[in-house]
Amino acid sequence: MKHTRQKIATRVCIDDILGPLDCTLDPANRWNGWLSPHFTLDAARELSAQTLRLAEEDGYDSVDTIHVIDGRADSQDTVHIIEGGPSRHYDGGEDEGAEIQAVAVRIPWRALSRGATATITAATPQARKAARKRKITGRGARRAVVVHIRWQYLDEGSDTAATIVSPDHEGLFPIGGWEWTWHFASWWCACSNDLDWHETQCPCGLTRDSQPKGPLGIAGVEVGLILRADAPETTSALVDLTDLARVCAVFSGDSEIDTADDTGPFNSKTLIWAAEVLHMAMDEPAPRDVAASGWELVPDEKSTALYRITFPTAPVQ
Repeated sequence: MKHTRQKIATRVCIDDILGPLDCTLDPANRWNGWLSPHFTLDAARELSAQTLRLAEEDGYDSVDTIHVIDGRADSQDTVHIIEGGPSRHYDGGEDEGAEIQAVAVRIPWRALSRGATATITAATPQARKAARKRKITGRGARRAVVVHIRWQYLDEGSDTAATIVSPDHEGLFPIGGWEWTWHFASWWCACSNDLDWHETQCPCGLTRDSQPKGPLGIAGVEVGLILRADAPETTSALVDLTDLARVCAVFSGDSEIDTADDTGPFNSKTLIWAAEVLHMAMDEPAPRDVAASGWELVPDEKSTALYRITFPTAPVQ
């Protein structure tokens, strides 16, 4: 049976150096455990900007760079010079720009739609002259050519150090696959779980896009974890924020759970710990965020600050 690869939409990064960037990839298509992402043109532009910043900060001899050259489908052919850092092998000759690493990219804009590709050659004086003379023209459909340059290997004379990144059948650009150490970008849930970007729901029940806002919202999640450690059936709780915050009642659905020390399921310190979490959230320098926390104000004759916290429901496995 033919294996059908399943692609997913996610985000990738390389530690805190590159990314996070939106992409599409097959999680089973790996190189030494690393991912092979395919990027939209917009994501390729952002990646280009990030690599160029790194090259300026750390030197071109230690960084690959990505370049996006824009044009038009009906433009005349053009030549573009891409320069990097100083060459370690400059011999002191008089060739124009020889002391700086550089390549020339020749783009047949009209022929791209017919399957032609751009080509990369040395940045000779003739190529530099052509780059100054021939500019992008036309008003046809926008086109873009993506170039990947590995400056360290270019300076060593490799003829594959600079390549054109051809889009796949979906128009996405595979950049750094089977070459760079791409891994999944992650997101942190308020319950402290760390998940890959495409895992949109945490086992605790919260989703990536429904994370609580502010100290009180996060405290509500923590209170739920504390209470469920003793009573997994807990679904909600009443808290009173008047003066010192405290947990007044705990519920499983519509049924109240016994909170007495000697008869209920809770450890004698559980409710104290939950109240302490609320105290610390109340002391945060951020403005009181009850309205943004998702808590429900409960009418009460004795308190104007009685709230119900409904805890997220874990998904059924």
